Amino acid sequence: MKKVLMIGTGGTIASEMTPEGLTPGLSPERLLQFVPAISELCDVDCVSVFSEDSTNITPAHWMRLAKVLREGYERYDGFVVSHGTDTMAYTAAALSYLVQDSRKPIVFTGAQKPIYFDSTDSKTNLTDAFVCACSEKLAGVSIVFNGRVILGTRARKTCSKSFAAFSSINYPDLATLQDHRLLCYIPGDRSGEPRFFDRLSTDVALLKLAPGMDAELLRFLLERKSAVVIECFGVGGLPSYGDNAFFDLVEEYTAKGRFVVMTTQVQNEGSDLSVYSVGHRLKANRRVLEAYDMTTEAAYTKMMWILGQTRVPEAVQELFYTPVAHDILHPEV
Repeated sequence: MKKVLMIGTGGTIASEMTPEGLTPGLSPERLLQFVPAISELCDVDCVSVFSEDSTNITPAHWMRLAKVLREGYERYDGFVVSHGTDTMAYTAAALSYLVQDSRKPIVFTGAQKPIYFDSTDSKTNLTDAFVCACSEKLAGVSIVFNGRVILGTRARKTCSKSFAAFSSINYPDLATLQDHRLLCYIPGDRSGEPRFFDRLSTDVALLKLAPGMDAELLRFLLERKSAVVIECFGVGGLPSYGDNAFFDLVEEYTAKGRFVVMTTQVQNEGSDLSVYSVGHRLKANRRVLEAYDMTTEAAYTKMMWILGQTRVPEAVQELFYTPVAHDILHPEV
């Protein structure tokens, strides 16, 4: 039988009702008691790394997960991480950069309702996750939820309550599951050796544009962070409200060594700064990076990973545009 490590982190799947609302409290061992059929799939060891509502998860938690995966990598055939849904896409993206070229499945899953609820989705999701962790066809980081297997760098939570919580953005599902049977469409690459990284920079901020936004908000972030990811409108660009305040700030602070990543608030099809003048004028600035079809979650965590490795502009640009776990595909690649 395959040997799988289950890593508990809290989340709705492990939550219990308290006077203050749902709060994580169940251990991975306790979760498995609700799904005894998993013991017929594989041998399971459990470890609880932390027990948090995923709203409270930070990059420090990602580093702890990466350490557990690194230390246990050779002893297991696959890994299942039970995690809250709210920031699962960020965590899956971050782990895709911290553990690259994994030949083994690293599967994130969770639930929209706690495991002891009669109407819970957790038992199906947990069983499906273990099926995927035991598979010879999958590799690398993925999210398994509501019968879908989604690449870790392409996932986004798109429904706040329904069981179909996650979507794959600008990339096909890797596989689906029907009655816990895996139908794999895009097999993982199991030929390489994993590369583990132990540094992330928290010197990255995220700003979502809104009509009429004061440019001083961008200045505030650029003064304090080495990189700012800007979620723009449409295919991308910066507004001019009778002045060039946003553009001037980008020029001023990139000249001081900051990086700006341009992405879009639009969920599908990605950015293209070359279309309109509000974006085209940024193209010549080598410290302005375009996310193209990347998710915001991937662009944000990739910059954290990159700045943890280097601050050399040419190296930052090269790493950003080099695909990792199929996170980006744009005309220049």
